[in-house]
Amino acid sequence: MTKTPQIADRAPKAVEVEAGKTYSWCACGKSAKQPFCDGSHKGSEFTPMKYTAEKTGTAYFCMCKHSGTQPLCDGSHSKV
Repeated sequence: MTKTPQIADRAPKAVEVEAGKTYSWCACGKSAKQPFCDGSHKGSEFTPMKYTAEKTGTAYFCMCKHSGTQPLCDGSHSKV
């Protein structure tokens, strides 16, 4: 059985990130701190995905949880 994440939103979330800093992206869609993990996945098959920013600036994190370039948005939200 394939695990299906909960869709948190149907648009990406713009976040200011710092080069070299690691972020924990919510993969289950249940976190109250979207797009980042708050531990809501506990007891499920999901685990957060680590993302280390390559440069300081704006990153567009996937909120539909179906991106092929997770944790960043690839436009998949237009198809879910």
